[in-house]
Amino acid sequence: MFEKAEHNWAAYSPDVPGCVATGKTHEEAARNFKEALEFHFEGLIEDGLPIPEPSADAERIRVAV
Repeated sequence: MFEKAEHNWAAYSPDVPGCVATGKTHEEAARNFKEALEFHFEGLIEDGLPIPEPSADAERIRVAV
């Protein structure tokens, strides 16, 4: 998930609580989040914990108002 804030972008996944990243642009947030996920997953592997299976689903819904 990507969210535009006032001065930057944030990225996170509901499937990986606590793992977040930010960036000045959407692209920078995506790169930073990829690195954060890799680091997070490496820690889980080192601790002998499972990597969470994807379960979240996101889509846009168009609403006419």
